[in-house]
Amino acid sequence: MPTHVAVVGAYGSAGVAAAERLADDPEIELTLIDDGDPGGGLCILRGCMPSKEVLSAAEHRFAARHDDRLSGPLPDVDLEAVVARKNEHTSNFAAHRRAAVEGLAERDGVTLVRDTARFVDDGRLAVGDRTIDPDYVVIATGSTVNLPSLPGIDDVPVSTSADVLDATAFGESGVVMGFGYVGMELVPYLSEAAGMDLTVIEHDARPLDEADDPFGDALLEYSRDAFGVDVLTHTTERRVEPTDAGGVRLHVDRDGEETAIEADQLFAFTGRRPAIDRLGLEETRLAPGQGWVEDTMQARDDDRVFVVGDANGKEPILHVAKEQGATAAENVRRHRDGDPLVDYENVHHHVVFSGLGVLPFARVGHSATSAEAAGVDHHVVTREAASDGVFKTKNVPEGLARLVVGADGTVLGYQGLHYHADVMAKTMQVVVETGMDVRDVPDRAYHPTTPEILDGLFREATATLAE
Repeated sequence: MPTHVAVVGAYGSAGVAAAERLADDPEIELTLIDDGDPGGGLCILRGCMPSKEVLSAAEHRFAARHDDRLSGPLPDVDLEAVVARKNEHTSNFAAHRRAAVEGLAERDGVTLVRDTARFVDDGRLAVGDRTIDPDYVVIATGSTVNLPSLPGIDDVPVSTSADVLDATAFGESGVVMGFGYVGMELVPYLSEAAGMDLTVIEHDARPLDEADDPFGDALLEYSRDAFGVDVLTHTTERRVEPTDAGGVRLHVDRDGEETAIEADQLFAFTGRRPAIDRLGLEETRLAPGQGWVEDTMQARDDDRVFVVGDANGKEPILHVAKEQGATAAENVRRHRDGDPLVDYENVHHHVVFSGLGVLPFARVGHSATSAEAAGVDHHVVTREAASDGVFKTKNVPEGLARLVVGADGTVLGYQGLHYHADVMAKTMQVVVETGMDVRDVPDRAYHPTTPEILDGLFREATATLAE
């Protein structure tokens, strides 16, 4: 008898990655389940794809405003045209994803069910009006918006990232809760494309928690100077209430003192949480929470359930979801065959399209902070983008880059907050994940190109090692 595997959330990046690999095994009967409408996955419909689409329009306006060699009236961003193009493109992307999954369903032993799945017992799923008992379940249901449980939050309208992506009109002012990766991308959009006067609440001293402090400080300064955003650091939301004028009043604690901020709109860019509420996990022995999913992608409480992508709460990033889906597929087969399972090991690789993408942040591997915390003997070299003239020719001279190198010369990590840092992330992934010695990396950027900043880091690190 073939092994029966059900993938719940088959249209998402993690689900389709698992499904593609499981469908290749002739000894597996595969049921793909997804109730998304129209379906296509979070990244395509509400995440990284549509957000980059809208950022590109604001980036063009920013470039015109930022370059004093250009004259004439500054163009407005046509928000209706922005949303229309975004919808057209994401619709096409989603259709492509659906077609890929539907193509899998044409194979022998693969069934696609467009309905909602819910556990009714350990290992047993109700799917629509029928019940199935698969040998294994892969949960890949993604994530949903995480709204803070703030007093008064139910009494005022709150705009999330999904609302912003669909909006063709905004108020004159806004107050933003959350300056993580979602806020760092959408706050400049609201400022540039919508012309909003924005106040942003930042709990810590700076944004970019995953970065060394100089990068968060640089982004904070850039947000204030280039986009006119008022970022309140060391500030915590306390309660919110509507105003008589139809706006919102957010009460906050700033450095121990309470103050109130009034605005036309309230935005919540406060992260995401696993979308597992509708799965009926209370009917099973599964207990979601800290550590509930092992590095093998197995659920801690049931070794025949695997949880991948945003649904496991480990690291909500697209490429991680895909890799976790592939790991789960491999481990389903290994568990079936009685072989040892493999752990998913992720080398940190993250890009944030801050500053409308003209000042993106990228980190691959260790930061100086994480290397120190791990007790790794290392050297750190840092370079200002303005040290390389090519950045001045791009009219975005701001930013910096940093290299972390082991005492033996191994490149351990890279951080960049500068023009084209996102593009350089792949190069640095290859360098870091193959364990290259910085002295062996070719010193050959093509002039004048922005990767010259990498060559500068490689040279400085090599000189440091020689000392």
